[in-house]
Amino acid sequence: MSLEARVIDLESRLAFQDDTIQALNDELVAQHKLLERLQLQMTAMLKRQEEMVGQFGSFEEEAPPPHY
Repeated sequence: MSLEARVIDLESRLAFQDDTIQALNDELVAQHKLLERLQLQMTAMLKRQEEMVGQFGSFEEEAPPPHY
């Protein structure tokens, strides 16, 4: 294999690797954004649950139904 062919092969491999790294980075950024959004939703749900428990009282404090 000539030197020129080897250089061309290395350049094409480098280009492919650069493309793969960029695709992986883009996916990582998307996953990070999704994780942040899910964390915000979870925080909002926990806050809402605490408000509901404060408003209606805890279900654990209620007496069992009469049929028990």
